[in-house]
Amino acid sequence: MLQLENMRSWEKIVMVVKRHWIVFFILWVYFFLAFIASVSLYIILWFNILTHMLNILFWMIFSLFLYIEWLNHELDMYVVSDNRIIWIEQISFLNRVVSECNLWQVQEVNSKTSWLFANILNYWTLSIQTAWNKTTLQMDFCPDSMQAARKILNIVDHYRDSHLSVKTEEK
Repeated sequence: MLQLENMRSWEKIVMVVKRHWIVFFILWVYFFLAFIASVSLYIILWFNILTHMLNILFWMIFSLFLYIEWLNHELDMYVVSDNRIIWIEQISFLNRVVSECNLWQVQEVNSKTSWLFANILNYWTLSIQTAWNKTTLQMDFCPDSMQAARKILNIVDHYRDSHLSVKTEEK
């Protein structure tokens, strides 16, 4: 179970939205293309010490690139609790942005799709528009974002209804 450092004692995580598996498939395609380039380097330049050194250097740099790309996609997530939404976005290596908003600040939740593969594999763009400084929290490659958008809107509506009923009872 995911537990964040600044969670309040009464706060519960309702849902966590991470990226679709297609981004990891794309990383495998990069790996396969690099493997073909590496083998073709051996075929073109034959087997000598310079070819080995270039190939080792290439794989060291490329494996670092793959790790950073994997990390950037793996750590991006929405964490929706019963009180707020936290958007964690890994921009690049050692560069992270964490945004959060209370559920009463959510104005609209949208999902947008494009391309044929996005429709077939069911990954879309999920964006949450907030009232605070006109901030938009946007996640590309979100799995089943239409259902996630509906679930987030249901959580927001439940939050507003419960707090509205408390305020009317106080009056």
